[in-house]
Amino acid sequence: MTVTRRAAVLGSPIAHSLSPVLHRAAYAGMGLDGWSYEAIECDEERLPALLDSLDGSWAGLSLTMPLKRAVLPLLDSVSDLAVQVGGANTVIFEGGRRRGENTDVHGIVRALEEAGVTAPSSAVVLGGGATACSALAALREMGLSRAVVAVRDLARAGEARAAADRLGVRIEVRTLDETAFDADLVVSTVPAGAADAHAVPVAAAAKAVFDVVYAPWPTPLAMAVAERGGVVVGGFPMLLHQAVRQVELMTGRADVPVEAMRRAGQARLAAT
Repeated sequence: MTVTRRAAVLGSPIAHSLSPVLHRAAYAGMGLDGWSYEAIECDEERLPALLDSLDGSWAGLSLTMPLKRAVLPLLDSVSDLAVQVGGANTVIFEGGRRRGENTDVHGIVRALEEAGVTAPSSAVVLGGGATACSALAALREMGLSRAVVAVRDLARAGEARAAADRLGVRIEVRTLDETAFDADLVVSTVPAGAADAHAVPVAAAAKAVFDVVYAPWPTPLAMAVAERGGVVVGGFPMLLHQAVRQVELMTGRADVPVEAMRRAGQARLAAT
């Protein structure tokens, strides 16, 4: 098979990424036999040279942290949403130019919509990093203009405060230990294990919980919420739908086989 168009996910470490499985499943379902998608180990220091080395066969890139922020000054244009969130997880190559997009927000919104969470009246976001910023943007798209952001250290909430200002979302920053989790929706953007100590109080107070972790799954937080009959949304649907949007942007097509991508991703997770 002759490769005519190329794409890849960049990050460090990157070997664990599900993105190649998802994107390749999309290409197969769309009949894009000449398209390839790989995982490339790349850190912030190597990013400029790697971008400069790509030829006209490249359609786009998926980026993991911390490259989502590092790439911004290396782009010719950046979508308004990516600017507001403070990170681009997608680079599109068109006519020799690099355009930055953010599909994480789309992924969060679609994951919640699939679970029937469409119009929360209140929300608490656990964590203050890049994913928390995307969560604030998703909450804005779902009609919320304010939220609580709960962090371990108030001094580390600067990124979320700045993104909230750009998004026009009013936030109240609290420490995790002083936060009451009585909200329509709690979004946990912290790494695996970091929310375990708060699983019981979150489950007792929140109506729905979105935990961005997808492996290992279910998390103690997800199990505690499910046991009390709450709505639980995991990180895999977010990963799936942000990838769907990336495929749309990179190929210029709307007929992306979502369910084929879902099956491929779930099969890979089940095998690990």
